[in-house]
Amino acid sequence: MSLPRHLAALVAGFMMVSPLHADGLAPTAEAIRAAITKAVPVLEKGAAGSAKERKCFTCHNQALPVLALVGARKRGFSINKENLDKQLRHTETHLKRGQKGYLEGRGQGGKVITAGYALWALQAGGRKPDELTAAVTHFLLEYQKKKGHWSHPGKRPPSSGSDFTTTYVALRGLAGFGTEKQKARIEERTKAVREWLLGESPKETEARVFRLRALKSVEPDGDAVTKAIAQLVDSQRKDGGWAQTSEMKSDAYATATVLVALLRDGGLSADHPAVRRGARYLVDTQLEDGSWHVVTRAKPFQTYFETGFPHGKDQFISIAASSWATLALVLTIPESPCGPR
Repeated sequence: MSLPRHLAALVAGFMMVSPLHADGLAPTAEAIRAAITKAVPVLEKGAAGSAKERKCFTCHNQALPVLALVGARKRGFSINKENLDKQLRHTETHLKRGQKGYLEGRGQGGKVITAGYALWALQAGGRKPDELTAAVTHFLLEYQKKKGHWSHPGKRPPSSGSDFTTTYVALRGLAGFGTEKQKARIEERTKAVREWLLGESPKETEARVFRLRALKSVEPDGDAVTKAIAQLVDSQRKDGGWAQTSEMKSDAYATATVLVALLRDGGLSADHPAVRRGARYLVDTQLEDGSWHVVTRAKPFQTYFETGFPHGKDQFISIAASSWATLALVLTIPESPCGPR
């Protein structure tokens, strides 16, 4: 016997947002903790190696490892605090070299992606607003101010080049470090972004992930956020993972970014079937060295260098994927009552 339409809709909604327990979906708590413990040293090595080899800040080797390591520390995992502080100083130093450019509205190489991810890392590390961060937020407000969103001139999929990613990191930077004097301009840009987001229907996972996260930050009316959550849940593969595009296989980068978005901005719990299956996929695909390997599809434009992170010329997308994967697993664990170590 079929349910009445209104009851069927309620059941469908319950299935999407409520925790359902099913044997075999999720890895054990011990397996998740073991995966995080194994990932931390290789992330620290890759971040330190990048900072040693290059003066510039990078999203994949500084920002994302910082997010993962700070998250792990909040759950009671041991991390190298000295190395974390070095990555935060490295990030600040890079922004300081471009401070004049930020004040003039020019920014640095990488434009909004660099500025937004750098502010995100500093915020995660507990840095407070100051003249430097005010210069960066001034740039974010001035750059492309006639557009309804922020875009990136390059195309290095999946993590760099999506207008949704660029827009989200800009919004996040303004929310975390915008000044009182900038408040009116921030509200104006946010309103324009909200209208843009509501009119877009992205096709690739990166865009869907960061559209959801951006939508959540601008608090639109209606059911746009609910639909964005459902779209991500519905695109999960049979293996428990997600793919970057419909033509590709599941991988750790797509899977982990989706899980973080669903856990942080989608309101899903660690017990939700989609989260449990995604966590299983990540635990099962982690390599013995603690990393996750993802093959790059971005065309190189800078001279290749080694950071100490594995996977050769795939190491930059792989450290990004490994950072997101670590953070996704971290978010399935309650914060430690004993505080960070």
